[in-house]
Amino acid sequence: MSRFRSLWQASLNVTKKALTWNVEDWVPPAERYIFSFNSKEELKKWHLYSDSEYGGLSSASLEITDPSDGRKGVFSGNLSLDVSEDSKWKITRGGFCGMRSKKVDGFIDLEAYDTIAMKIKGDGRCYISTIYTENWVNSPGQQEDNSWQSFVFAPKDDWCIAKIPLARYLPTWRGNVIDANLEMNPSRILGMSLSVNAGGGFSGARSGPGEFRVEIEWIKALRTH
Repeated sequence: MSRFRSLWQASLNVTKKALTWNVEDWVPPAERYIFSFNSKEELKKWHLYSDSEYGGLSSASLEITDPSDGRKGVFSGNLSLDVSEDSKWKITRGGFCGMRSKKVDGFIDLEAYDTIAMKIKGDGRCYISTIYTENWVNSPGQQEDNSWQSFVFAPKDDWCIAKIPLARYLPTWRGNVIDANLEMNPSRILGMSLSVNAGGGFSGARSGPGEFRVEIEWIKALRTH
């Protein structure tokens, strides 16, 4: 009898606790901030890369805008197709820059979401949004994370909220799409990046060498259905 009474009391306690939970405890919010660009501390979560690491002459910076206009991140620089004559790397042309988030402890879990959104104002160029996941596509001996990429258009001098369904991100290997039927695991995300290339992108988008600039306010995950 005492065993039954103990089980009944335990069940009652669980029921009482469940009744105090909010709806958010059962259903994740419809949107979730992944990255904000409203302080210098937030920018420390990112690092820059470019073809200059391989002998190219492109350059990039990531800064915060004047607070009087509201703080936003500014990713800008110059794309050059030229290569340093004394480069030890066997590349024939440059022309890319990027900003990549530093790895977090554990994973960014976006299992409950289906879309990546970012508030941006650009220069008419097409940028590349990349999601990095743990290495299970590549062989265990390779140190690179798996990467999934999609184009995002940054309209010139006009703010927009670009929305990219996770299903539109394609598996890639060093910038080339992998011709295989693979599916991203959104619960095992290690980080993200935003990059720009002098060539490629949407038809009609600005391309080629020269200056680039995109302002970014935030990156969110959305649940659209």
